[in-house]
Amino acid sequence: MDETGFDMAACLERVRLRDEDAARELVAQLLPLVTKLVRSHLPRRTSVEDLTQTVFMKLFANLDQFSGRVPLEHWVSRIAVNSCIKALRAEKIRPELRHADLSEEEVLVLENLAATAEEIRPDQELGARELVTKLLAQLNPADRLVIQLMNLEGRSLQEVRELTGWNLPVIKVRAFRARNKLRQHLRQLMKETPR
Repeated sequence: MDETGFDMAACLERVRLRDEDAARELVAQLLPLVTKLVRSHLPRRTSVEDLTQTVFMKLFANLDQFSGRVPLEHWVSRIAVNSCIKALRAEKIRPELRHADLSEEEVLVLENLAATAEEIRPDQELGARELVTKLLAQLNPADRLVIQLMNLEGRSLQEVRELTGWNLPVIKVRAFRARNKLRQHLRQLMKETPR
């Protein structure tokens, strides 16, 4: 029993016997700890509630693996931190660009693109460059390289082949797919743009 009179061992035993009230008590007891850990390690695009729920799902799914050699709080802490690390890695592997991530200048460029077919005004060039940089960051390195070389630097297929060592069909397919991915990311941002 802890200082509040909560008997963790007895509660765990009841949870293992599928007692729902005991499971609620366990969640109530551990929620402050899990919430604190999740908030301190929270990935940028993940909500505290979602990640906290994930931690508790893992806890209950793996409760049979808890041996009792360490305090339950330590074991739960490890689950929480590992869940946060996994979410951070997933975010790093698959960064997602959202309308909220854009600067004021980038939003103006996007609104201009959505509203008219006019070319970008000179006062929006910096925002346009920043927007292109953010969109390119959504691509994997090889796709980003082929777009950089062909579309931004204006290099020929032969020059790209010499620089990368890729054969011409690979370059053409990679460029085609990369442009499609950029279009998808841009369409997604434009959907989020208020008109």
